[in-house]
Amino acid sequence: MNFRQRLTLAFSLTVLLCITAVAWIIFALARRALEQANEVSSAALIAQFHHEFDRQKDDVARRIEAIAASDAVLRIAVANANQTDAANPGAYLNDAKNIAQSQRLDFLEFVNGEKKIISSAQWPAKFGYQSDSVPAVIPASAFLQPQELPDGSALGLVAVREIQNAGQPFYVIGGKKIDRTFLAAIELPAGMRTMFYQNLGAAFSRDNLIDPSGTVRNPAPLVPLLQRVLQRGEEENETIHWSRNAADDESIDAIPLAGPDRRVWGVFLVGNSQRNYVELREHVRSAALIAAGAGLCLAILISGWVSARVTRPVEQLAETAREVAAGHWDAQAPVLSSDELGDLAASFNHMTHELLQQKERLVQTERVAAWRELARRLAHELKNPLFPLQLTVENLLRARAQNPEQFEEVLQESSSTLLMEIANLKAIISRFSEFSKMPQPRFESVQVNELLQQAARLFQAQLQAPGAPAIECALHLENSLPAIAADPELLHRAFSNLILNAMDAMPQGGTLGIRTRATDTGVAVEISDTGAGITPEECERLFTPYYTTKAHGTGLGLAVVQSVVSDHGGRIYARSQPGQGTAFVIELPYNRNKLEAGLGGSAIVN
Repeated sequence: MNFRQRLTLAFSLTVLLCITAVAWIIFALARRALEQANEVSSAALIAQFHHEFDRQKDDVARRIEAIAASDAVLRIAVANANQTDAANPGAYLNDAKNIAQSQRLDFLEFVNGEKKIISSAQWPAKFGYQSDSVPAVIPASAFLQPQELPDGSALGLVAVREIQNAGQPFYVIGGKKIDRTFLAAIELPAGMRTMFYQNLGAAFSRDNLIDPSGTVRNPAPLVPLLQRVLQRGEEENETIHWSRNAADDESIDAIPLAGPDRRVWGVFLVGNSQRNYVELREHVRSAALIAAGAGLCLAILISGWVSARVTRPVEQLAETAREVAAGHWDAQAPVLSSDELGDLAASFNHMTHELLQQKERLVQTERVAAWRELARRLAHELKNPLFPLQLTVENLLRARAQNPEQFEEVLQESSSTLLMEIANLKAIISRFSEFSKMPQPRFESVQVNELLQQAARLFQAQLQAPGAPAIECALHLENSLPAIAADPELLHRAFSNLILNAMDAMPQGGTLGIRTRATDTGVAVEISDTGAGITPEECERLFTPYYTTKAHGTGLGLAVVQSVVSDHGGRIYARSQPGQGTAFVIELPYNRNKLEAGLGGSAIVN
């Protein structure tokens, strides 16, 4: 992944993360606001229920108080105390019903001091029966109490008043049902509803769970919540999952309602639908996805434009740097802006300009140094044979002047000396001439293993010379080594020179190692010895012309090898440590382009 792609990816991810963070924050804030609104609505509805419940209690208590104080009820109480109508027990059969209708009560009973029913509005046929509706301690206000009806039981708000004016206790018991009419009177905000459970049996009954429309459908999910509230007598809250659709979820607050005996006779349920929250969540999610998609597309476009403006000068600068590395020292990077990138390109151009000038100065300096070194070496090499020549000529002159009789004999001896030193001068001049006239390689398909095997066979006699320490030749040539484009004569000359150097480094015998291997770009050749080795500092100077570590040598052999390797586009280096021998490594490229360009030889076959 290049820099432009990384920049585009980073910019796109940043925009995407920002949009995601904003969407999450909006979603969290909206959820919190909705939850607070639901809590406020639920609290308001519960408060409204308590207010309505207290109002109904006060209303029932006030109506029963008014009935107990009415003349009609007082006459019934007095007549019952005096047993005026004892012979006619059904004398007041319809009185409770008539009074209940006038006061709009669902329950009304008159009970005498013996706890027997005198008249019942909800069940007229029960006169004379024992009543269990009179509590031991009569509460001042209305309370919850179940009432027996001809068709079953019902839960109601009941108030009890005792009349003592007649000399004997007389009780007026009455109230209203807690039914859907009561629930319908409560005003509900949108998304909320009320339910009421009448605890009239030992087991749960779905008929006892009502709402303003009647019996609640599918009450099963509410059963665990109701059972906990009935057992603990404490308010509970739970989210009910009516279906797999999260929009159907409902938050239920359950408020227990107890009677004077602290038994929970009813549970008021407030339901708050989660549909608004779910829909809001879906809207926020959809909006976030749309914004993320649009933002991502915009981010890709903007980041592509920005990255192109940022990376194009960098790419051009990198291309110019590659040209400089390839040897085009006069390459210049285009300056396209006046910002930091423009300053970088201008600085790079200034650097290449300075490098070019320094290179020219360095070349001139090296050229002068090379000529000086050449003159010094040449003078040194020529001075050695010239001194014997001078002495020989002086001896001849002296012999002719002092002893003409022996001049012929001295001339004969001196002539051989003169010829030998002249031959030495010619050899020196020939070596220098040969170094200065290194031929250019003529490329053809070459098998490096074959050249090394030929060189090893050429020196086999010297390796095993009688009377000299034996040198073992160890060949480790990689099979199926690919062919390269090279000049076989020049390579043979280089390999032979390195083999001779290795043999000279082992005067006491040893092992000559020759090894080849394929690389990603060509072939590597290693020629090693087990001699005394040299220091790392000497390794760095080995390929300098006229530098030698031998007692006798011109120092041109390794320079010639380096020249051959360099002309083939390769490189050579030495590895050595004192006492561990020396290894020369030559890395040669395939040079296929040399053959393809028609520079000689046949095609290379791998």
